Amino acid sequence: MFCVVRGLDVGGRRDAPRSEESEMESMYLQKHLGACLTQGLAEVARVRPVDPIEYLALWIYKYKENVTMEQLRQQEMADLARERQHALMEQEMMERLRAEELLFQQQQLAFQLELEMQEKETQRTEELQRAQEQLEKEARLDMDSMAKSEDTSHSEDAAADSGKTLAEISDRYGAPNLSRVEELDEPMLSDGAGKFQ
Repeated sequence: MFCVVRGLDVGGRRDAPRSEESEMESMYLQKHLGACLTQGLAEVARVRPVDPIEYLALWIYKYKENVTMEQLRQQEMADLARERQHALMEQEMMERLRAEELLFQQQQLAFQLELEMQEKETQRTEELQRAQEQLEKEARLDMDSMAKSEDTSHSEDAAADSGKTLAEISDRYGAPNLSRVEELDEPMLSDGAGKFQ
């Protein structure tokens, strides 16, 4: 078996310089098979199967399935994380919308209550004004009817009193009971009063 370690073979001789093509192949193999082969060879060394080549081949095939499954799982996890984030954002938006709707409803209710209070106050004011006008109208009618009744009673009293004597009109005790005297024409009395002056 021939083994090369850092440019030296087992005999200590330097191997020929690598060509650019072999370097590219080496980079390709390291990039695409480095981790897989390293892990596969480590597994073969740990298990020590009877047929290490077949074991390594099956292990590499299984490794490929595992890598594919892991990539799918990672993709699914990323999709789930995005969906979860989207769902949280939607839930927050719905909660904000509900809060805004509740606030709007409370404002509408407060505005409606204020309008109802203003309407009731307006109705109460109108009722008070109508009641005040009614009372004033009734008071005027009462005053007018009282004035008419007083005028009627004065005229009735005057008519009734015109034929009565002073004693009949007066209810005082000791009022003189004078008979009715006819009065003379006033000009005659005034002529006589003018002569004395």
